[in-house]
Amino acid sequence: MSRGNFGRCAGCGAQIIWIKTKAGKNMPCNTLLVDYKADGGKDKIVLQTGEVVSGTIVSSQDNPDGSGYTSHFATCSNAKNFRRRR
Repeated sequence: MSRGNFGRCAGCGAQIIWIKTKAGKNMPCNTLLVDYKADGGKDKIVLQTGEVVSGTIVSSQDNPDGSGYTSHFATCSNAKNFRRRR
């Protein structure tokens, strides 16, 4: 994944990074890297490779399994405007 695929969220204006998932779709993510434990927890972490891991976000002092990004959909104040209707 090339670093630097940055943009701005059309909903809230926050800076985001676009990561191509394993399915080939572009996912908007928050630019702050988070450390995680891959323990099957409730948090979804998007790796730079496009893999999505279920785990728990931890601090760097907690011996993390790795680092990745959180989906911007989880934090955007206007995410509901981008959800597809079923």
